[in-house]
Amino acid sequence: MMSSRSSTYSFFTEVDSFLLRTSTIKRCTSTTSVKVPTTVLFGKKNKRKQQNSRGQPAQEKQSVQDQRFDAATRQFMFTLVGLTKILPDKSKKILDNINLSFYPGAKIGIVGLNGSGKSTLLKIMAGVDSEYDGLARPLPGAKIGYLPQEPSLDEFETVQEAIDQAVQSSRDILDQYNELSLKLADPDLSDSQMQETMDKIESLTNKIDAGNLWELDRVVERAMDSLRVPPGDASIKTLSGGEKRRTALCQLLLGSPDMILADEPTNDLDAESVAWLEQFLDQYAGTVVCITHDRYFLNNVAGWILELDRGKGIPHEGNYESFLEAKTKRLEEEQKQQSAADKAVANELEWIRSNPKAKGNKSKARLSRYDELLVAAAPKELRNAGQIYIPPGPRLGNEVIEVKNLRKSFGDRLLIDDLSFSLPPAGIVGVVGPNGAGKSTLINMLIGKEQPDSGTIKIGETVKLVSVGQKQMEDLDPSKTVFEEISEGLDEIELGTQSVASRAYLSWFGFKGQSQQAKVENLSGGERSRVQLAKLLKAGGNLLCLDEPSNNIDEKVLRSLEEGLLNFAGSALVVSHDRYMLDRICSHILACEGDSKWFFFPGNYAEYEANKVQRLGEQSIKRITYAPLVNV
Repeated sequence: MMSSRSSTYSFFTEVDSFLLRTSTIKRCTSTTSVKVPTTVLFGKKNKRKQQNSRGQPAQEKQSVQDQRFDAATRQFMFTLVGLTKILPDKSKKILDNINLSFYPGAKIGIVGLNGSGKSTLLKIMAGVDSEYDGLARPLPGAKIGYLPQEPSLDEFETVQEAIDQAVQSSRDILDQYNELSLKLADPDLSDSQMQETMDKIESLTNKIDAGNLWELDRVVERAMDSLRVPPGDASIKTLSGGEKRRTALCQLLLGSPDMILADEPTNDLDAESVAWLEQFLDQYAGTVVCITHDRYFLNNVAGWILELDRGKGIPHEGNYESFLEAKTKRLEEEQKQQSAADKAVANELEWIRSNPKAKGNKSKARLSRYDELLVAAAPKELRNAGQIYIPPGPRLGNEVIEVKNLRKSFGDRLLIDDLSFSLPPAGIVGVVGPNGAGKSTLINMLIGKEQPDSGTIKIGETVKLVSVGQKQMEDLDPSKTVFEEISEGLDEIELGTQSVASRAYLSWFGFKGQSQQAKVENLSGGERSRVQLAKLLKAGGNLLCLDEPSNNIDEKVLRSLEEGLLNFAGSALVVSHDRYMLDRICSHILACEGDSKWFFFPGNYAEYEANKVQRLGEQSIKRITYAPLVNV
């Protein structure tokens, strides 16, 4: 495979690659032409020489080149040639001369900073965005399925009607089969009509066998259960954003496209649903291109990683772990001296290479080094290096949170039944469970926004609590700039006993240069999440309550946040479906295991999962279940 960033890469195989020559392809939005590569030569060793075309008319030469290009690209599920995208205000070239080809069956994960063009690339491939230079072409006749971050569903339909759209062609085949089977019982059929009917039935039977359509109803039910899709009779217009995403994802998968384009498919999925999705995609024969910040998902599904960096597409063959290794080497080559960001990559690579026992021991070690974390405070090299630093609040006493016999219902559902646990100083507790289990409700009770039906919650006298919730992004002032919203107009921000330049603090969360002057109203979801984190983490609390902090945050900021939490001189409760993050930072897991029962476990997520299998067996919760609500 060529090492040049500007070369075209063929995913999933090293046999063939594009070699750059010249031709002309019209811009999609005007008659302006750009020079892009079109001549395709196959094979790395036995490259065919270009035919001498001197003396040929220009139109004839162009026709020959186009024919060669068409023939060559028919082996690819999708082809991008010279793809360039400039933002509407012409302030930034977000994609710069990208040349990629995707083989059938390839599984590609796209990573990169917020604003690097990941969603834009998928929109172009899905045909949603046509304002670009170059070529973006699927295999003729290929069925492309696309899941945007905010899917659009018909609000006048029920969930079942939306799901049935995806399998309508399959149901039509089954209906035709049943109709013809009944026709065979007609005594008035002539021999020729009988033979014609039997031939049609045979053809339909072959289609049904090939698509395993005999099991269609079971497959649909299993997919809806596994993805926690709302009940079939629920109206689309009553669904939350997460429920709509799960419905749209189920619709996409059941539609059996030749190529899946998915923008953050694991958002709003619990751990069991993500595990099912991984298994589904592993067995899926088509091509998958997905944007995700779920690093375990990338490790388990992706055969290639495509990093978008400063407009360029940098492909890597392998999963996320091998991508980290390659990126570490690349960073070392680009700059001889490691920065804090490079060290964060190296720290993550060291962690991911360690065995499961070592990973768990590292998380638990926090509990015995609270004093060390407190004394370390903020080393100068960390404060000045662009890594997220979470300032410590007052020194924690021995009592942080003590919960006894907690009980909470919502409507006619009993969410939490007889929950007791104690959070130690420096403990980081991952709160996990299926969607609808009551995780956010639990956090709201701990921070005093909701009251339990019975039981007690005791917060230690030394605790200063800081909370970052999913809905707090609505509290941001859309008219302010990023700098104004985070710094409140001050040149310096106080972080505990330290102070740091406001603009430097903003850079820790990925806001540098002109991006600090961007209006909040123009920010993406990931950028808004970073603004909210930056605002709340400067408050100097010693107990953090974070509700889905990893949603929509790019891997660089997420890695920095993990490092910040690992070095934080305090305790934290983290609601998350990000198994990788839970494994890396947690000393304890608080999990909903069905029937309104919760389990408090000392260890990280992988250790908890192993323990759950020992206690409950392999069978996981298909749908969240609630114990009967009985007044006590």
